[in-house]
Amino acid sequence: MSHFDWDDLRFFLAVARAGRLTVAARRLGADHATVSRRVTALESALKTTLFDRRPQGYVLTAHGERLVSAAEAIETAAMAASADIGGADLALSGTVRVGAPDGFGSLFLAPRLGALAERHPGLELQLVAMPRLLSLSKREADIAIALGPPKEGRVVARKLTDYRLGLYASPGYVAGHAPIRARDDLFEHRLIGYIDDLIFMPELDYLDEVCRGLRPRVQLSSLVAQIEATAAGAGLCVLPAFVVRGRHDLVPVLADDVSLTRTFWLIVHAELRDVARVRATADFVVEQTKAARSLFMEAPGA
Repeated sequence: MSHFDWDDLRFFLAVARAGRLTVAARRLGADHATVSRRVTALESALKTTLFDRRPQGYVLTAHGERLVSAAEAIETAAMAASADIGGADLALSGTVRVGAPDGFGSLFLAPRLGALAERHPGLELQLVAMPRLLSLSKREADIAIALGPPKEGRVVARKLTDYRLGLYASPGYVAGHAPIRARDDLFEHRLIGYIDDLIFMPELDYLDEVCRGLRPRVQLSSLVAQIEATAAGAGLCVLPAFVVRGRHDLVPVLADDVSLTRTFWLIVHAELRDVARVRATADFVVEQTKAARSLFMEAPGA
C-alpha cells in the first residue's frame, strides 16, 4: 500500500458511476487519458482488475464492486471533514445537483431557479428532472425530491408539502365521448397512466384508488408526456392540480368525487446537510414550496 494514491479513488468512483471514460472525464474536469491512467494506477497499486473494458463501456468486476462501498465511505468522510474543518461549510459556491420528479422539477422548480442563482452567484445549479429516484449514496444528486420518506440510508428527510391530484381530460375528449357521471363509467373510457414496470415509486400507482381494476390503455413514462397526451385528447389521466392550473386545454372530470393526495419530501445525505451550498439550496426549495402551498393544495377543478 506504500504506493497507493487515495486521490485515485475519485477517478475510480467517477468511472464506476458513469460507466464511460469520456463521461467521467467531463464530470471531473479532466481529459479521458488522465482518467484512464489514474484508474490503471489504482489497479496496479491494488494488484487487481477493477473494471472489464468493453466496447460499450467500463463494467465493474467483483473486486470493483467491493471497492465502491469503501471508496464511497472515504468520499463521504472527506466531504464531511472539508465542511467541518476546511471551511467549505461557509462557502456559498460550487455545484449543487437536485434530483426531482419531472412534474415538480420541470414545472415548479425550474422556473424558480433563476432567483436562487441571483441570490447566490457562486452556485452552479444542476436540476435532474426525470421520472426516477436519484441515489444520494451514489452521489447522483446532493438533494432529492421524493414522494415518500426514505426507508434506509444515512439521509435526512423533511416533508415539503402535500399536493392534490384529480382526473382530467381535454374539452374535446369530454365532448366527443360518452358522459362520465360516476367512477364506474370510467371503464368505458380510455385511461392514460404510467408504464407498469417503470413506475419508480408506488405512490404513482393511482388508478386503483380511483376505481379498482382500472388499467391505462395509453402508458407513458413521464408526467410531462402524460399532460401533453391528455391535452391532445388521448384520454383521461390523473394529474396533479398544480400542473394543470391555468391551462385551458385540460378540464376536471368527476371533480367532486375523484381527489387524491400525495406528499413531496426533500432528502439530503446526512453528511451534506450542513455544507453551505447544499443547505442554501435546500432552504430555497423549502421556502419556495411553502410560499406556493395554496397552489399545491388547490382542489381539482378549483
